[in-house]
Amino acid sequence: MFQETRALFIYCLSPVHMGAGTAIGMIDNPIQRERHTEYPTMAGSGLKGAARHHVIASGGDRSLVDRIFGPEVHASDHAGAISFADAQLVAFPVRSLRRAFVYATSPTALARTRRALALAGHDLAWTIGDDPGSNRCRVADGQILTDNGLTLEAFKFEATIDAWLGEIAGWLAKHALPQTAEDDAEDDEFRFFRDKLGRDLVLLSDEDFAFFVRNSTVVEPHVRIRDATGTADEGGLFYTENLPPESLLLTLLFASEERRRDTQGKQGRDDAEPPPKKLTAREVIDLVLRGDSDRKWSRLDGALMQVGGDATTGRGQVILRAPEGENER
Repeated sequence: MFQETRALFIYCLSPVHMGAGTAIGMIDNPIQRERHTEYPTMAGSGLKGAARHHVIASGGDRSLVDRIFGPEVHASDHAGAISFADAQLVAFPVRSLRRAFVYATSPTALARTRRALALAGHDLAWTIGDDPGSNRCRVADGQILTDNGLTLEAFKFEATIDAWLGEIAGWLAKHALPQTAEDDAEDDEFRFFRDKLGRDLVLLSDEDFAFFVRNSTVVEPHVRIRDATGTADEGGLFYTENLPPESLLLTLLFASEERRRDTQGKQGRDDAEPPPKKLTAREVIDLVLRGDSDRKWSRLDGALMQVGGDATTGRGQVILRAPEGENER
């Protein structure tokens, strides 16, 4: 049983390919999607594997990694003390006539975000308004509009400016992207995107939002090359789908006390060194999110991490942010 829960935002800096493993239509390598909503998602098992690799690559102690994430070879010895939920979509970038793109969301996406944050101990003041309806939208800032409308891709939406959406956008801007200390504000590379998220959040109907998340992903052609000739292999053309940069997702982390089985030592010797003290659930989740310089354990909060496939082509770069909840104070 898990005793601690934390929220972790995932912001895509590059196209991200979390593969589904099955071809759909013309796309040979589609991304993972939820069956009931078709929203893009990231499997918790993949996120946990990426986090484990991130910690090891940064020099984390392998024995401690096995204690926290579970052993790699003798998996039946004990379960890990940390678990990742499947990441759910919060906002999706959609090309706009003004300001390059907007962060599109929907009532369902916001309601699920609010539910996950509440489970992680966040006392939220903002609430979610009504569905705007087909071909309509609600915006946080009217400056993105043209003639009282909003043009996304090739579609025109009738828009309404809503203060409550501005409250949600402001909260996400403050908590979903990395923050820099005030004395380093001039070097804050995420300030532009925090400001943009606070201004350019757009609420679409569930139906219109679903259309964009199905049809506005990044689909790239790839060609397989013959090593011997250096030319394209016959039949070697395939298409890979990616979640676009600037997508925002949210996952939950669950922690328990360490589950390893303590033994007396090698071959049962009485003089063997005693096993290290088991970490509590609070210590486990704080270690994973906040790091520990003495153990050379790299923190996930604020970390640049690679997830999914095509790492050698620069895909899968995400930045992580763990907002502080009531249960951390």
